[in-house]
Amino acid sequence: MRTVLPYILLAWVGSAMEVALAEPVVTAETIRVEHVRIVSSKTFAQVQAALESQVPQLDPAVFTALYDGDVKRVQELEHGAPLFIFLKRDHGALLQVQGARRHALQYDIGNPLTASRMTVHQLPAALYAPLRVVLYENADGGATFEYDKPSTLFGQFGDPNVEKVARELDTELSTALRHAAE
Repeated sequence: MRTVLPYILLAWVGSAMEVALAEPVVTAETIRVEHVRIVSSKTFAQVQAALESQVPQLDPAVFTALYDGDVKRVQELEHGAPLFIFLKRDHGALLQVQGARRHALQYDIGNPLTASRMTVHQLPAALYAPLRVVLYENADGGATFEYDKPSTLFGQFGDPNVEKVARELDTELSTALRHAAE
């Protein structure tokens, strides 16, 4: 859905200034998204540990380097890792209010340089960068990852430059999550 925020039109009417707000333009479209589920027989704790050992937490110094336009410093801080955990939320703890605490973590995973390679062409792609992944303990006592396939999320923009990067993300994310689930 694309929304154009209201803008202000200023006009002089006699000696007074008149302010008119334009109505926002709202559009909506349905997109097709491929949802991926990876089920592991390993425990939640094992899969969590495996994921967090192979996909490092993003160093906050990366943002300073990005704001300074220092790509070389960003690459040094990345240490060659294709993906990073930007944020981790304990979604299972939220269920405590419902009396049903569970093992469930929500991750924002991506790479700031990779995101910039897409958003330079389509700024709305920032809606999905970083990507959202959930890891939870399933009913069988194993662990399950779920996420929406990047190329289907970013494909809505119809930009070949964005789609190329999104296909790279398909592979990188799938590889990382499958490896953690093995």
